[in-house]
Amino acid sequence: MDNTEVKNTRIESDSVGEKEIDINAYYGVQSLRGAENFPITGVMMHSELIKALAMLKKAAAMTNRDSGRLEDDKAEAIIKACDEIIEGKLHSEFIVDAIQGGAGTSANMNANEVIANRAIEILGGKKGDYSIVHPNDHVNMAQSTNDIYPSAGKIATVTLLEKLIPEEKRLLDALLAKSEEFDDVLKMGRTQLQDAVPMRLGQEFHAYASAVRRDIERLKTAKLNLHTLNMGATAIGTAIDGDPYYLTYICYNVSRVCGENYSQCSDLFDGTSNLDIYVQVSSALKAAAVNLSKICNDLRLMSSGPKTGLAEITLPAKQNGSSIMPGKINPVIPEVVSQVAFRVIGSDMTITMAAEAGQLELNAFEPVIFYSLFEGIQALTQAIKTLIDNCITGIIANRERCEYLLHKSVGIATALKPYIGYKMSAAIAKESLKTGVPVKDIVIREGLMSEEELEKILEPKNMTNPKKLD
Repeated sequence: MDNTEVKNTRIESDSVGEKEIDINAYYGVQSLRGAENFPITGVMMHSELIKALAMLKKAAAMTNRDSGRLEDDKAEAIIKACDEIIEGKLHSEFIVDAIQGGAGTSANMNANEVIANRAIEILGGKKGDYSIVHPNDHVNMAQSTNDIYPSAGKIATVTLLEKLIPEEKRLLDALLAKSEEFDDVLKMGRTQLQDAVPMRLGQEFHAYASAVRRDIERLKTAKLNLHTLNMGATAIGTAIDGDPYYLTYICYNVSRVCGENYSQCSDLFDGTSNLDIYVQVSSALKAAAVNLSKICNDLRLMSSGPKTGLAEITLPAKQNGSSIMPGKINPVIPEVVSQVAFRVIGSDMTITMAAEAGQLELNAFEPVIFYSLFEGIQALTQAIKTLIDNCITGIIANRERCEYLLHKSVGIATALKPYIGYKMSAAIAKESLKTGVPVKDIVIREGLMSEEELEKILEPKNMTNPKKLD
């Protein structure tokens, strides 16, 4: 009987020393150290960041092969391994926490080790035999964490924004559709939560659409500015481990792999040390979050009641609102969107401080920037999706309620001011508030205007549209 024990680990070593690694693992010693050192969030690197790292490694292998520095068989094996990761395979082998020390070195080495070990397998070797394909010498050739990691962050952000911006456009269309549907619904406008002057419900929704349109433009501008990479900079911008061919063609190959047009930073030192582009993206996200939450605040106010509040609109009933109060329905969709907005706004401060905290030629705090940014974009995308599908498209205008509140209000006295003066309009408004007699009835009773004149002045379009020159 054979009593030989089958080992289920392999030994790998780095500058710190030796370490046992699961024999089946594609990650290596540096990945495992990173996982052990940074048990922070329990959330691994975002899948889009993993794919972006693989895209950059593929482009680097193509460029190093074409320059003659990397043997064809090694390059092809690396490229094939990268393609598998881009397709979504081996993501469970990326074991380092999303928030990590070391400016992303553990993330980069996690990618290098997984790609190297898969390439070794493709070439017929056993995982851990780095004489065949080495994580640093081959997969990381002509690269540094300091150009790979920020470039991967940009590519991942672009990919996520490409999912957010279409949802923003869908929201714009949904709001514009409601603005047309509600264009003939006259209601009382309010300032500081007090009655102001009449308006149309459609105008209110059109104003929301205008804010969302600006958000889309801000996001598109930020996305465009993410298309410059510091690939080739290596450690600080001197391209110390690269060669002229690599420096010239790396971004060309990145563009081929990604299907997006990426260019090289004109100043590689700037591209390596300064992270203000992420602040710009975060700022655009924050503005969108602020507008979304403001819209949701308004929806909750206008739908309040339904019997003792404004009740000018009815939101779709999505679920029971209480475990104790029968029949209660709460505005859960606007509530969850506002909560996502709060998270994005808070993350903006994290991103701002992390970008500010860099020193000299490198910022070590990109991991928390990416963690906050990716989470915010993804959450905002889903929040907008549910806002459209589960709220906006199903909103109903309570026309009779809007009209009732309008005629009970003294706000229409403002429309009379150009004809009977501020003092008289104020006196009529005060009497109407005290007695409950409608403004229109007081004006007719006092003989200040005829009923025909009032009908013309108080006609909805006249009250709610700016007057223009003939």
